[in-house]
Amino acid sequence: MELNNIKPASGAKHSKKRVGRGIGSGTGKTAGRGHKGQKARAGGFHKVGFEGGQMPLHRRLPKRGFQSLTAGDTAEVRLDTLQKMTAEAIDLDALKKAGVVSRLAKGAKVILAGEIKRKVVLKGLLASKGAKAAIEKAGGTIELPAEKAGS
Repeated sequence: MELNNIKPASGAKHSKKRVGRGIGSGTGKTAGRGHKGQKARAGGFHKVGFEGGQMPLHRRLPKRGFQSLTAGDTAEVRLDTLQKMTAEAIDLDALKKAGVVSRLAKGAKVILAGEIKRKVVLKGLLASKGAKAAIEKAGGTIELPAEKAGS
């Protein structure tokens, strides 16, 4: 088999339908556009969702809620997950390498879920009040992220 002999399977390719080329073609006269109306005319264009001037459905229905674009950026980390980790100093990179948070996460927050009995040092991670108290009780420390430290 040579590249110059390759052909598509028979019946796989269809020739383009030439509309408006006489009655014998089967698509003469109206050329498949039907009779009259906006879609039959040249330039008969309307936007997606257009309903002939009637108020479109997407504008008739009430708007509710808000979808945050940054909602998935901060991952939640449980205390018992930190207990299982071997590293003493834990930052976002360490969590990503351990597979605890998504590699797409831009930040992480430690929440009070489970318990921690070993000393850990959190660097650049957020922590809830309860998680902060539990970590400090176990002898650990928390270094806040640079932009959050001032507030």
